[in-house]
Amino acid sequence: MGLPTVDVAVPCYRYGAMLPTAVRSVLDQEGVEVRVRIIDDASDDGSADVARELAAQDPRVSVVVHEQNQGHIKTFTEGVIDFPTAKYTVLMSADDALTRGSLQRATALMESHPNVVLVYGDAIDWFGEEPLPPARLAGRPVIHSGQDWLRASFARGANVVPSPTAVTRTSVQKVVGGYDPALLHTSDLEMWLRMATHGDVGYIAGADQAYCRGHEQNMSVRYEETDGGVRDLQMRRDAFLSALRKGEGRIAEPEKLERTVRRKLASEALLRVARAYDKGRHDPAAEELLIGFARETVDDLRTLPQWYPLRLRQRLGPARAAKAGVLATPPAAVRKLRQIALDKRTALRGI
Repeated sequence: MGLPTVDVAVPCYRYGAMLPTAVRSVLDQEGVEVRVRIIDDASDDGSADVARELAAQDPRVSVVVHEQNQGHIKTFTEGVIDFPTAKYTVLMSADDALTRGSLQRATALMESHPNVVLVYGDAIDWFGEEPLPPARLAGRPVIHSGQDWLRASFARGANVVPSPTAVTRTSVQKVVGGYDPALLHTSDLEMWLRMATHGDVGYIAGADQAYCRGHEQNMSVRYEETDGGVRDLQMRRDAFLSALRKGEGRIAEPEKLERTVRRKLASEALLRVARAYDKGRHDPAAEELLIGFARETVDDLRTLPQWYPLRLRQRLGPARAAKAGVLATPPAAVRKLRQIALDKRTALRGI
């Protein structure tokens, strides 16, 4: 029996300077057989030349260069649907990198548990041109049933899967299909939810599976919140609801999950407004947008525990509310303790 095979698609748009680190991190993986497909989306910075040079140095690397820019969603789909023939698939941005042994850890879990269709782990934030920081390499596998993982994800209302850490079972990936062009910034979240409707989900606890680089060109950096975070909330809501529609018949208690995520996201919107009052950063335009989002997301804001504390803030007004912030939302120390508990649970279970 040979080593597990993994095809890694590396979409690239103007990330030529970062390509060598990304590709080398894949080629140096031990315990697996890898292929790399660099998909250059009509970059104008010489990225295609860098990609061709990398391919000339190693037969495991191939290159596709788009004559016209297709956008990241179409490029992602090309990477996970058109390219892979290996047993497992990874989609990794050209500005990210894998940690040593990450693919071996992920595929070992999937080889031992054929029902697992998606494996992910923690990622290290890595900035600029700094050397790669040390990574934790000893992990333990955690397995969730797809339904349990979906329930926890809808309760959380957010994406817990760092994209470069995600390894999918190719046969299931092709059944699930590509990325949704209607979800420009949350298509990855929706993809993981859709995968979970087809099988179990694995998590590598205690190990760092990838590096996520932060830099000025990074899409997540460029995507700034200028509306109090409303657009982020809208796109997360759209991703969860889209996954419910596409998973019809494969998701237990879909109505309950929808209610759960709607309440979670609406509550988050109200909490953002209340915190703005607490911090003396009241923005009437953002407040209107956030409360409007909450109203269109749930039927009755009065059913949310965040509603009446916010109404108190509004009655007090911005100046007085800032002085009495403890009345509207949990004190910062309490929120910090809750976040620490959530982070610990996530580190242990992945969700």
